[in-house]
Amino acid sequence: MYLDCIWRMRRIATAIAFSLLAATSCAQKPYFPGRWDEWETRTAEQAGFDTARLDEAIAFAMGAASRESRDLEKVIGEAFAIEPFNTIIGPTRPRGDASGMIIRGGYIVAEWGDTTRADMTFSVTKSYLSTLAGLALGDGLIENLSDPVAKYIQDGKFESDHNASITWMHLLQQTSDWSGELWDKPDWCDRPEGKDPEQWSRRELHAPGTHFKYNDVRVNLLAFCLTHVFRQPLPVVLRERIMDPIGASATWRWNGYENSWIELDGLKIQSVSGGGHWGGGMMISTRDHARFGYLFLRNGNWNGRQLLPEGWVDSIIEPAEANPEYGFMWWLNPGRQKFAEAPESCFYAAGFGGNYIFVDRENDLLIVLRWTPDLAGVVRHVYAALEPVEPSRR
Repeated sequence: MYLDCIWRMRRIATAIAFSLLAATSCAQKPYFPGRWDEWETRTAEQAGFDTARLDEAIAFAMGAASRESRDLEKVIGEAFAIEPFNTIIGPTRPRGDASGMIIRGGYIVAEWGDTTRADMTFSVTKSYLSTLAGLALGDGLIENLSDPVAKYIQDGKFESDHNASITWMHLLQQTSDWSGELWDKPDWCDRPEGKDPEQWSRRELHAPGTHFKYNDVRVNLLAFCLTHVFRQPLPVVLRERIMDPIGASATWRWNGYENSWIELDGLKIQSVSGGGHWGGGMMISTRDHARFGYLFLRNGNWNGRQLLPEGWVDSIIEPAEANPEYGFMWWLNPGRQKFAEAPESCFYAAGFGGNYIFVDRENDLLIVLRWTPDLAGVVRHVYAALEPVEPSRR
């Protein structure tokens, strides 16, 4: 109750800040980029940055690039070597160089590296996945996020006493503690808890909603359930409802596993994965990430067209009771503990290897990083470059 009250107060303060920002911009229509590479730029000074300090921030970001192997299949295997059932069953591809973008007021202020190359993005995919839950809710395909998923999926995955009470909210906040197996991966094999491998499969079950556990098996379960709700492949829904309307390129791909094919209404459909833990997930460019992030910076509206349900962007930053740093598959900044320089209202998508989409609606700021693990360091330098003026919309 205490955390809920505090968060409500923060949301009120944030709403006031957004209102003031809108008023000071003289109600001018925000800029939106055209299709693909049609995206205007502004100088650091025009966007409200100190030029020299922004150059320092870019230099810091470039110097913080990942030094891990470009062979991502090898990197995945080494990173999760302790886990059982660690066979890679989805596609991978070698990564490119580090890249990034800084956008303010809708305009590109800084850009480095190859921002058009489509690379694996690992758990940033989760934020795309949760977006589809928002679309399903807005369409009425899901009546309420507090509904038990068993009301919609009746193939046995939610029949047990433990799983029957799991809601869509639990899946979105990674607090479901769903118990079972999907695509030959048991739930307990992902980041297994405890020092004794013999105990991993006999882990303690927690009541849904009471325990946060970052777990790709359960994220993939959400993708499976949403596929059943939409009755079509999730990449098709994402392309038609989000990626094409925001002018994304045709280079992104959302992959599943070699064994994640299902049959719906007589059609064979691949259920996609919510990350690249065992391969798969989204392969996407920095620029397409930036378009996706910019949609959230604009509260789900793209050039006058409301692509996301009204209020959905506020919903995704409601903190899970079991983990106040996590919303609907977006990470949060409660108490400004992660980013002291940024407002509490900022949020970000994060993926293995240094892949990030950082959104700050109060400062009209978007940062996208690829293969740059030190997000906090980059954020610190970027905010040090911000001048105490509103970005130019000229």
